[in-house]
Amino acid sequence: MLARDLLEALAGGDAVSGAVLAKKAGVTRAAVWKQIEALRLKGVPVEAKVGGGYRLPWPTELLDGQRIRAALPPAISAGVGMLEVHWEIDSTSSELARRIPVLDDLAFVIAESQSAGRGRRGRPWLSPPGMNLYLSVLKRFDGGFASLSGLSLAVGVMLIRALGEVGIRTPGLKWPNDVLAGNAKLAGILVELSGEYSGPCAAVIGVGVNIRLPDDLHERAGQPITDLASVTGGDPPGRNRFAGAVVAELTEGLRTFERHGFAAFADEYAANDLLRGESLRIIDPRGEYIAVGEGVDERGALRVRRSDGELVSVDSAEVSVRRSAA
Repeated sequence: MLARDLLEALAGGDAVSGAVLAKKAGVTRAAVWKQIEALRLKGVPVEAKVGGGYRLPWPTELLDGQRIRAALPPAISAGVGMLEVHWEIDSTSSELARRIPVLDDLAFVIAESQSAGRGRRGRPWLSPPGMNLYLSVLKRFDGGFASLSGLSLAVGVMLIRALGEVGIRTPGLKWPNDVLAGNAKLAGILVELSGEYSGPCAAVIGVGVNIRLPDDLHERAGQPITDLASVTGGDPPGRNRFAGAVVAELTEGLRTFERHGFAAFADEYAANDLLRGESLRIIDPRGEYIAVGEGVDERGALRVRRSDGELVSVDSAEVSVRRSAA
């Protein structure tokens, strides 16, 4: 029995005995227990009761590439270069990066679990299977790196749109690449570029969205995090439905960005900007200072007003932003 088969057998949320699982898979109960432990090590909260079998604390839905693609509008589906779903992979972005020379534009890789998922500045991204959405897309551009200013912010707008498609309208955007709900991180974005500075280049855009997180993952995250289950009162959208909404919005949105750049997303970003008007602590190689958020400029750089009244722009590669206690 593979861990994926076991998770699928438990996906309904009902208790299933070890004997039934072993018989169904044609393995011993010891083999079942081994896979239960493998899932737990990945962060899946499999519950067990003597005489009551194994169960998940909630129903789940395994990701299915055919279901995701079938749910896309025909015009969107025709523009998707590839859509793969993996049970486990080191990183969806790494998989695309390895295959850039042979992949079509707008190729998508989705994974149930990542063994080496990463966020901004190489921070690890928690990736238990069966709970969240880990997705990357390859987008090619002809105009070079300079034409991609504000791309991560535009992708944030695309995620807000995807959340709206499944009826979730409370999250906002924290510059430069986080989606927050209730001041806790709901989703993250990582953009990695390759190619020529002023010629053809490629962006691998990684997205991670928390759909369900058990309590121990909240403790391990090292920062306030939340999930769609919390935002929706325990009833998050189906994972395939939500994955389809994200694929659709990224496909359409990245085409728009290719034609018009960040300008096409600036108003929506401003409407969802959680840092505008907030007192912020800016940390950069020159030191720390307190300033007030003043939105973003046409390049997508953060604008802040310092205590002396000076309005300055801050680029994502140079700073970290934290809310100030002041």
